[in-house]
Amino acid sequence: MTFKELATKLFFHFTSLLVAFPLQASGQKTLYSNDDEIVKPRIRVIIDNDFGGDPDGLFQLAHQLLSSSTDVRAIICSHHYKEFYGYSGKVDEARKQVKELLKIMHKEGIPVYLGSDSSFVSPQRPLYSEGAQAIIHEAMRDDPRPLYVVCGAALTNMASAYLLRPAISKRIKAVVWIGGVEYANLCNSMRQNKREYNQSIDPVSSQVVFNYSDLNIWQIPRNVYRQALYSHAELKRKLATSGPTGHYLMDRLDDLLRRAKGKLGECYVLGDSPLVLVTSLQTPWEQDAASCEYAISRTPFINASGFYEDNPQGRPIRIFTRVDTRLIIDDLEAKLSGR
Repeated sequence: MTFKELATKLFFHFTSLLVAFPLQASGQKTLYSNDDEIVKPRIRVIIDNDFGGDPDGLFQLAHQLLSSSTDVRAIICSHHYKEFYGYSGKVDEARKQVKELLKIMHKEGIPVYLGSDSSFVSPQRPLYSEGAQAIIHEAMRDDPRPLYVVCGAALTNMASAYLLRPAISKRIKAVVWIGGVEYANLCNSMRQNKREYNQSIDPVSSQVVFNYSDLNIWQIPRNVYRQALYSHAELKRKLATSGPTGHYLMDRLDDLLRRAKGKLGECYVLGDSPLVLVTSLQTPWEQDAASCEYAISRTPFINASGFYEDNPQGRPIRIFTRVDTRLIIDDLEAKLSGR
C-alpha cells in the first residue's frame, strides 16, 4: 500500500469515527428540542404538590413542564408537614420554590395558585383556596382534550374543589394521586401498621375523595412510587451537568440531604415523577400508560385510621402496581439536556 493510499484510508476512517461518535468528540450532550409539527399538547394537566417540602415535587414539575404533549394549565402549591427537615411546609414557601424554578426554565407565564394552608376537620366542610377554584375553573372550561389533576401530596385542594362543585367529576379524566398505603392483595411487602406520608398530611381529604366523591382515581400507592429509586451518584451524573434546571434540582436535593446530616443514605426516591409517566408519556394510539402495570378494583373505603376497608359497591379505581422507572429517568435526562 502506498503512502497516499494509507493516508486516504486513515482519513476516511477518522471521519467515520467523528460521524459515529459526535457526542464523544464534542464532549457535549445533544439538546433536545421538540418540533411543534411532531408533538403537540394533547392533554391538559393541573399540578398540585407540596413544593415547599420534599424536593421530589420540583423534579416532577420540571419534567411535566418539559413534556411537549402536555398543556400545564395551573400549578397549585399545597401545604406539607409543619416541620420537615427545617422546611416550613407552608404554601408560601412552596410558591417561592415554584417561582424560582419557573424563572430558571423561562416559563413564568404559567399561573401559580396557593392551595389551602390547613387540613380538613370535617368531610362536609371544604377549604376555600385559589387552588380549589383553579381546579373548578379549568374543569368547567370547554376543551376537548382530557384533563388530569395530578396530586403529589395531600388531596386537600382536590377534595375541596369537589365539595364546592361536584359536577367537575364528570369533566376530569382522572385524579392521579401519589399516596396511600399498600394493598394486601397487590403487594408482597406490607406496611399496614404505618400511615403513608402524603395521606397523613390531611387524612380526611382522602376520605372525601375515596368515600364520598365519584371522581375517577388513578392511585400510585407507597410501594409503587418507591420503585422510582435512584442513587445520588446516578442523579448527579445525569442531571447536575445537564444545564441550569438540572443544576437547580440537584441543589434542592442536596440541600435536603445536608439538612438530614447524611442520615438518608445514598439513594433518593423521585416519588412524584410517576405522575408524569402515567399522563404525559402515554402510547400514541389508544392513549394509556402502557409501559406500567395496574389493576382495576373497587374503590376501597378509607377509615379514620387511614387504612382500607372493602367496599363491594365502590366505583372502579385504577391501582398501579409497577411503574417504568427506566422511562422516567431517561426521558427526564434527555429533556433537561442543555436547559
